[in-house]
Amino acid sequence: MSAFLVAVVLSLVSAVAYAAAAVAQERLASRSAGTGLLRLLARGAWWASVGLNAGGALLHVVALRYGPLTVVQPLGALTLVAAVPLGARVAGRRVGAAEWRGTAFTLLGLTAILVAASGSAPEDVLSVPEALAVAGATAALAGVLARPGARPGLRHATASGAASGVASALTQTVTVAATDRSGPLLSVQVVGVALLVAAFAAAGLLLSQTAYRGGLGAPLAVVTLANPVAAAVIGLALLGERLRGGAAGALLALAGAGLAGWGVVLLSRAAPDPAPTAADDEEHPVAAVLALEPATASPEPVLLPRPTTGPEHLTPL
Repeated sequence: MSAFLVAVVLSLVSAVAYAAAAVAQERLASRSAGTGLLRLLARGAWWASVGLNAGGALLHVVALRYGPLTVVQPLGALTLVAAVPLGARVAGRRVGAAEWRGTAFTLLGLTAILVAASGSAPEDVLSVPEALAVAGATAALAGVLARPGARPGLRHATASGAASGVASALTQTVTVAATDRSGPLLSVQVVGVALLVAAFAAAGLLLSQTAYRGGLGAPLAVVTLANPVAAAVIGLALLGERLRGGAAGALLALAGAGLAGWGVVLLSRAAPDPAPTAADDEEHPVAAVLALEPATASPEPVLLPRPTTGPEHLTPL
């Protein structure tokens, strides 16, 4: 099996793990809106989503060792494709026709991107000054998008996608540098960039948790698009990665990006909010009571006219 194929397979499995984590995070966010970080850390569902994200990240790291950033990151868009049927199953509904169309457009666009971006395994890595510059610019952007008082939603999702994309680019630097036998395993570059990876990965996770308070579809679509865009910019600008086919390859990649973007838009528009479940009613007893109120409440009393047969209304003889 070629290195390119290994990277693709690992990226697909990673996307499924990320999709399961996103569905778990969205359900947790909808049930615990306004919950503080400490209370969130006490929930088992939160740690289950963290475990799924960690598994997806580990597979993603290995994929980056075998494939270029411009290939591995676009495959992350399959997270949304996998999250649609998974979220529908959890919500107890079927996937609609519009959602299948969005899936088809996304897959077609990703195929075009893969054809143009299927290059050799990565060799170049970010230097320490480059990694610090990328980290500083990304932190500033995330701070503006997720500033205090900002309404949770697409801005937090954009910040999450950018942070996760930068974490992927920095992860590639760590894996390539750490496996380079010409230098020490725990160099200043490896340790320093690894700390940045941990910081941006945690920031991306917390920002996405906040973004999912408004639902799963649109925020996940924005995260899915912002992630590969941020990573691709770093790969093309700083890591020396190139698209195949010259101008024709660039046009094919742009067309694929357009198709994939339109597919993501269709998916985000078509995915309905999950219906309330019995578990939701248990966590929201007031909502459950209100839902039963019309069927159990007694009717309003009817005001009857005063009787006219009393002594004061008798007709004198």
